Amino acid sequence: MPNKPEHISSNFDAALYGLRNDVLMMSGLTDRMFQMAFEALLARNTELCDHVLAEDDEIDTLEKQVDQDGVSLLIRFHPVASDMRQVISAMKVSTSLERVGDLSVTIARRAKRLNGRPLVPEVALLEPAYQIAVAIFRDAVRAFAESDSELARTLKLRDKELDVLTTDLAEKLVAQATAEPEFVSSYLDLIFVARALERVGDHATNIAEDAFWRDEAADIRHLHEAGRATGH
Repeated sequence: MPNKPEHISSNFDAALYGLRNDVLMMSGLTDRMFQMAFEALLARNTELCDHVLAEDDEIDTLEKQVDQDGVSLLIRFHPVASDMRQVISAMKVSTSLERVGDLSVTIARRAKRLNGRPLVPEVALLEPAYQIAVAIFRDAVRAFAESDSELARTLKLRDKELDVLTTDLAEKLVAQATAEPEFVSSYLDLIFVARALERVGDHATNIAEDAFWRDEAADIRHLHEAGRATGH
């Protein structure tokens, strides 16, 4: 922080370090929740579903703590330029992580509903979408943790691929529900899971965009759309 006494700068750095660590801890918990939720879906494991639901409170608590600490940093130190972006990006990433946690809860709840009914084999169709979603999520967190702007830049296009896949999945599941109306409730649950996977990709992309903005002071949210419009 320019033009600040050394003790103020060191206090800010220590507080920022704590804020960053809380976000990284939150990312690890969110990753675990997401993984457990989908595993519970495939394995028809109701106990694992309940474990995901129980962990959501911890994610919510961490998100509130990051938000409070971030606001406190902004009020106490009045950071500017890159210091300000460090704080704001941490707060925004925390919000995205909390939403991925909420989507994991959605998957776990749908899995619990499915467990009370006969197995529909189409559940296996969701696994490729999950693998893409979790890879995008983990790379977004890595871009944030390691300040990897090039990695962050790639995730928008990968998310578009996930969008195409989940849309195709939803169409197949709707067709299957029409063909087998006795299983319509189960197919609807799977459609909601597919939409949750799509949304995980969206929030992961937001994390990558916030990391890029923090490190490069540039907005890449509409980079690919602008490129198509100009022919580049």
